[in-house]
Amino acid sequence: MFDYRACIALKPILDTYGIEKLMAFTMQAVSGAGYPGLSSMDIIDNVIPYISGEEEKMETEPLKILGRLQDNMFSPADFTISAHCNRVAVLDGHTECVSLKLRECAAPEDIAQLLVSYTSEAQTLALPSAPEHPIVVCSEPDRPQPRLDRDRERGYSTSVGRIRRCPLLDIKFVLLSHNTVIGAAGGSILNAELARVKGYLD
Repeated sequence: MFDYRACIALKPILDTYGIEKLMAFTMQAVSGAGYPGLSSMDIIDNVIPYISGEEEKMETEPLKILGRLQDNMFSPADFTISAHCNRVAVLDGHTECVSLKLRECAAPEDIAQLLVSYTSEAQTLALPSAPEHPIVVCSEPDRPQPRLDRDRERGYSTSVGRIRRCPLLDIKFVLLSHNTVIGAAGGSILNAELARVKGYLD
């Protein structure tokens, strides 16, 4: 789960304040298991606290996605991730509870403002499928929720809420993204649009 759709929220934080440690707990939708997915007898009225290979991917893939290419050499992002991955009885929309240890101090309101104002290359280049707001910050105390927030910006945005201080690390928040839109097909469409604009398809 922890690929583009979660890293979009981490990117501005990493660039501005740095990240030292990250703890994540995911509640992943059944559509993430592919079709035909799980048996209803397995998932209804249940939480499955194991998704094969998912925690290992979550603890390594963000470091690649958020890494840097300098002088034709790739350097992964330099922070540590601990992940717990759970399958829950939600059709679409992965929810994640994140706690961060920052390299520089930041208040919750600083993080909220940073996320609200963030734009990526997709917005700068005005890609056809790019959302106007790649990150939507929810002010309500009980948001984001899959049923209410997964379809924001046609499913192309990441919703972040409950940004607050963490008594163990520094900052914690909840994020939500539509796993079958920005996490799969939509992400591929955006990549294709970017490749077209940059002339990689010529």
